Amino acid sequence: MTRYIIIGAGAVGASLAAQFELSGIDYALVGRGAQIRHIINHGLVYQRPAGIRQIRLKAFDTAEPPSLRQGDILLLTVKSQDAAEALAFWAWRTIEHSEALTVSSMPIVTFQNGLATETAALRFFPNVYGASILTPARFTETGHVVVGGDPQVAIVTVGRYPRGTDETAAKVVADLGRSDYIAETTSDIKRWKAAKLLHNVRNVLELFDGAEDERAVFSAALVEEAETVLKAAGHTFASPSERTISIAHWKIAENSGIRPGQQSTWQSFTRGVSSEVDYLNGEIVLLGRLHGIVTPHNRAAQEIAGSAARQDGFTAPLPFASLRQLAKNYLSFSTLIPSRPKAHQTG
Repeated sequence: MTRYIIIGAGAVGASLAAQFELSGIDYALVGRGAQIRHIINHGLVYQRPAGIRQIRLKAFDTAEPPSLRQGDILLLTVKSQDAAEALAFWAWRTIEHSEALTVSSMPIVTFQNGLATETAALRFFPNVYGASILTPARFTETGHVVVGGDPQVAIVTVGRYPRGTDETAAKVVADLGRSDYIAETTSDIKRWKAAKLLHNVRNVLELFDGAEDERAVFSAALVEEAETVLKAAGHTFASPSERTISIAHWKIAENSGIRPGQQSTWQSFTRGVSSEVDYLNGEIVLLGRLHGIVTPHNRAAQEIAGSAARQDGFTAPLPFASLRQLAKNYLSFSTLIPSRPKAHQTG
């Protein structure tokens, strides 16, 4: 019988565990810090549009992780910035009753935003499955997760990385479907990840004040830069019309506890933990540098958010005027940089 090892007890991981618990699917939730200690000792306060319930979960601290066995599937739900550490922690652990096999032989499904985790996972795991998840969820209070998706929890697209699909992907999708998710497989998960990144680069603006029209202009510039560098890197983008399942009746429920402007980046800053901006806007900056394309808006957003993340707390919105001015400065500087000389060719 398949058991899912959910690595990370934030909004995505804890809600997965809660849904598996309610659906009778075997799992173990593994995390660290105050969140997992609270869940182990008191259970999870799990809020969905239909109501709030206290759920006892099969939860473990990473200091005392569960024994792993053949047939387990890993679901990596930590934030992008924590993925490398988690991959290294789990890959070479032994499998119960097997001296020859390590955890690296197990399938691993990566739920992170951005494009970096799947490549990092392939360094350790031969069987990597990317998952693109759309979930209106909030984790800002220890032991309490809010999910506003209605009637299903979230929308998940799963595919083997870098391409293809197989029985494992189909199994994961089937179990997600049993657990009240809208789920489908894809043979090209990279396109779904790239398409979501076009949306995620705007998350950083939730940290800033400013007039709505000015923020909209900046948002469009973030997306335009992202689209340009992703295309230069060879990425294409999945569109909603490619879905094999209908999401027409899925929505964010009113009065569900989910508010606009409070997505994952804002939640991380509110909790005072590390930021994923380096793997969202920072991914665009990286690709821009690799392909000789300037990305002043994403660079400015990454720099200011990165500096803010090192402060003692996020208690008030950051000044949008500073963001706009820094982007303007970087754009001006880029016009002064001479074009790269062509590589010398020998015949």
